[in-house]
Amino acid sequence: MTIEVARVAKAYGRKRVIDDLSFNVQSGTVTGFLGPNGAGKTTTLRILLGLVRPDAGTALIAGRTYHELRDPLRTVGTLLDARWSHPKRTAHAHLTWLAQTNRISARRVDEVVDLVGLAPVADQRVGGFSLGMAQRLGLAAALLGEPGVLVLDEPANGLDPEGIAWLRELLRALASEGRTILVSSHLLAEMALLADEIVMIGRGRLLAQGPVRELTATTSVEQVMVRTPDSAGLQVLAKQHNGTVIQVPATADTFTITGVSSEDIGRAAAASGLVLYELTPRRRTVEDAYLQLTAASVEYRGSTPIAEGTQA
Repeated sequence: MTIEVARVAKAYGRKRVIDDLSFNVQSGTVTGFLGPNGAGKTTTLRILLGLVRPDAGTALIAGRTYHELRDPLRTVGTLLDARWSHPKRTAHAHLTWLAQTNRISARRVDEVVDLVGLAPVADQRVGGFSLGMAQRLGLAAALLGEPGVLVLDEPANGLDPEGIAWLRELLRALASEGRTILVSSHLLAEMALLADEIVMIGRGRLLAQGPVRELTATTSVEQVMVRTPDSAGLQVLAKQHNGTVIQVPATADTFTITGVSSEDIGRAAAASGLVLYELTPRRRTVEDAYLQLTAASVEYRGSTPIAEGTQA
């Protein structure tokens, strides 16, 4: 089963939230859905799930709109809001009415309760749940119909480190079974560990889509950390190779060089007799790619506080 978003547009009044957006999510993969606040991620997911009508374009799950699916809960599991369940129902009762209205067995309810780790609190009212517990209940509901597609909006929100690691392993296992998983998140480091592919949007437009490794390789400038007692010699070496040297704050001998590979720095240092204490290439990250690609799409920016006794 695949997810296909094709030339989708949506505006609220004069504000265009989604602007000719197209991307695909393939089966057997975990795809991270990234973008700044206000980029249109949640609106896109709501269009995909039939909660918002697009002004143009189509959003299909397994070749159909959500409203055309014969058994929605068995086709696509969703988690958009962890707090949507009735606060006076118990976790078990909440999942039971979902199961009964979708011809799902009581045995499956017990299975997902165990799977998400809520068995000890299954008979407690969900109004008293922490956000992390509510997220686990939302995941249980999403998995109830054993769907081939999962659409999850910030599923790690409220989870502790153990819970985040558990969620990562769960989603990776589900993808290995051939399921299609689309995950919206602001946890960039976690997306680097979890996702096979990244879809990145800004101001409602597609900025990039591709495998994590390719995305970080093509968008990030190589950086190398160098420790040396000879800063002047390092400046000369970098200039000869069209590189840029930036001293790491609060250090006397540590620098970051951009535009020159660690191999070239090492060879040039050996040839010129420049003493190096350390030469470490900086690993390119999803955060690097995200910050670079979304730089022009961020709507809300904070200012950097100026320390007392300094001037701007």
